[in-house]
Amino acid sequence: MGISSAMGWQALVPAGFGFRNLIINGDFRVAQRGTSFVSGANNDDTYNLDRWTILSDGNDVVDITQATDVPTGGLYSIGLDVETANKKFGIIQFVEQQNIVGVQNKNVWLSFKARTTGSSISNVKAVVLAWTGTADTVTSDVVSAWGADGVTPTWAANWTAENTPSNLGVTNSWAEYRVQALCDASNIKNLAVFIWCDDTSTTLGDFLYVTDVQLEINEVPTNFERRPIQTELQLCQRYYHRIGNANLGIWGAGYLSAASQYVTVHVNYPATTRQDTPTVTKVGSWGGSATTFTGITNKSVTIYFGGSSGAGYIEFYTLGTSTYIEVSSEL
Repeated sequence: MGISSAMGWQALVPAGFGFRNLIINGDFRVAQRGTSFVSGANNDDTYNLDRWTILSDGNDVVDITQATDVPTGGLYSIGLDVETANKKFGIIQFVEQQNIVGVQNKNVWLSFKARTTGSSISNVKAVVLAWTGTADTVTSDVVSAWGADGVTPTWAANWTAENTPSNLGVTNSWAEYRVQALCDASNIKNLAVFIWCDDTSTTLGDFLYVTDVQLEINEVPTNFERRPIQTELQLCQRYYHRIGNANLGIWGAGYLSAASQYVTVHVNYPATTRQDTPTVTKVGSWGGSATTFTGITNKSVTIYFGGSSGAGYIEFYTLGTSTYIEVSSEL
């Protein structure tokens, strides 16, 4: 196992040019759910910036933002602002089975850039975790017990650490941190990367910033792979996307000659979802007739509306900018 905290390491062997980074949205540019997550939206084991989940020793431990505090040349980071003192917290991303083909018994490198503010966040660790349970049906709260100050957590069943986490010595200045792991757990089905504060003496208002997270199957680490934004967005939309989100947007209208009739709207997704049947949910305030989702596939959904108010003109429309249809296929 090896650790390096020197910025500017020049990689010698590029692997899988274009898609060597197994992490999606490692530079936090995609924020379909929003750019700020505070009390009520920052609970333990919830998604925030695309593909990332917050894990914490309780709820409302940190506020989460798509931050502009970045190293030179960067655009965004994830900002974790301590809201409940003396609690551990971190961010995790799960990698689906289809994207880790060939990882068994191979070396991987986890690299990221980070900095802190204040002085209470003094022990930041990182780990590559291997899942040996059912593929793509992971236990998302990987922590069974957070442990004492500076003591690495106990992992949930079927999760195995592929490196030995240690204090990376993150400071108030931006630097790059690199961790090597050998993926030698038996019959690995998924991987996860977890970056966390292992302190139990944190102070309100202190921040941990993280960006440019990369996980690659390689013998040496390479510089962060920054893909085009449209590519990164579509990679994220395989797992989650929103349709709509406009005030007074009419989705469909028609004239019914009887109460038993319906109007249908067929909606194509911007990307094929991970699951054959994702979870489709109507969010926010809608106007018009009752709706039903049918024919849910990994590429589209059909919306039926009407059928309850008798003959006449009907329509289905949004009543606010926080109104949308949510399609989720997260791990």
